[in-house]
Amino acid sequence: MQFSSIQAVSLAQKPCAVPKKFPFTAEAAAKAIRFHQTLPEYAPTPLRTLPQLAQTLGVAEISVKDESQRFGLNAFKGLGGSYAIGRILAERLGLSTEDFTFEQITYALKAQKAETLTFVTATDGNHGRSVAWTAKLFGQRSVVFMPKGSALERLENIRKLGAEASITDWNYDDTVRFAANYAAAHNGILLQDTTMPGYEEIPTHIMQGYLTMAQEALDQMKTPPTHVFLQAGVGAMAGAVAGYLAARFGERRPVVTIVEPNAADCIFRTAAAHDGQLHRVGGSLFTIMAGLACGEPCAVGWQVLSQYADHFVSVPDDIAKLGMRVLGAPLPGDPRIISGESGAAGLGLAFAVLNFSELASLKQRLGLTADSRILCFSTEGATDRSNYKKIVWGI
Repeated sequence: MQFSSIQAVSLAQKPCAVPKKFPFTAEAAAKAIRFHQTLPEYAPTPLRTLPQLAQTLGVAEISVKDESQRFGLNAFKGLGGSYAIGRILAERLGLSTEDFTFEQITYALKAQKAETLTFVTATDGNHGRSVAWTAKLFGQRSVVFMPKGSALERLENIRKLGAEASITDWNYDDTVRFAANYAAAHNGILLQDTTMPGYEEIPTHIMQGYLTMAQEALDQMKTPPTHVFLQAGVGAMAGAVAGYLAARFGERRPVVTIVEPNAADCIFRTAAAHDGQLHRVGGSLFTIMAGLACGEPCAVGWQVLSQYADHFVSVPDDIAKLGMRVLGAPLPGDPRIISGESGAAGLGLAFAVLNFSELASLKQRLGLTADSRILCFSTEGATDRSNYKKIVWGI
């Protein structure tokens, strides 16, 4: 473990209430979860408690939200894609966008003989699978572009859902730009949780879809967490959950720590600069945390994180590997969690900070004590099974 590769920056946040028109409130979460409850295969994903690990690491509680069972898609991304597509279809069909259901949309699509829409996206895998699944669910078309180096297993899983999918020769951010141009040229609808000038409404709706995961987790906990670790790619999921925590708990919200890979730490760099500008990371963005390999922050996500996240940590790939192994080989009495590279980043950092004396100063900065109740989100299972086996088995 190269401890010198773990870099952290903290923002001195002043306690403040969320603004009146804040998009990530408890009401927004309730709307999202009501829609998701109408979808086939919906069930709350489990919240796993790890009492033996907590005792070993010297904290009161460690809980992990296991998103590997979400809609049979092996990742949380189905929440965002489905909610955004559902809202788009509801609006086009003249239905209420305040309270719409799967049944209402499918009935209206048939009754109105509505034209088939094409949803276009760029993804390392999980988001594209979610878009393909939702498009198929509603009888729509999907086109998915993946960045260079994407796993073939993830590509095939998307194609199995009826999408037209391919791997490009570009990194994630350039693939997003290509997808945007493709959508504009082919009368498609771009579906991304990253923002561009003039493109913020759909990303916001995707982020609101993620609130279902946050509300489920908090409803499943007996006592609210004191510390929440959130991994970030463009910062959409992290921004949505951090915003929801601020809206729900106000000044008593938990301490929020954002975790990113060294190779694609655009949120960390933006926080470190703290100059009112978004800071991008260029190059290949290569990291085993493929779902976090994003070089340009989501503006909507950063607006929230800049006010309601406390710590930003850039980590090497070894942190994700550590999290995968700890969750995959639990202490006796704790449940086993199959967590993919991007899913295990938060728990990996929490474990490292609590376990290694070399990180004692970071532990103190994060305010972790014997009374801490930690919540992490395992946002994906083993979506690249070959790589998962190599990492966990060490071969």
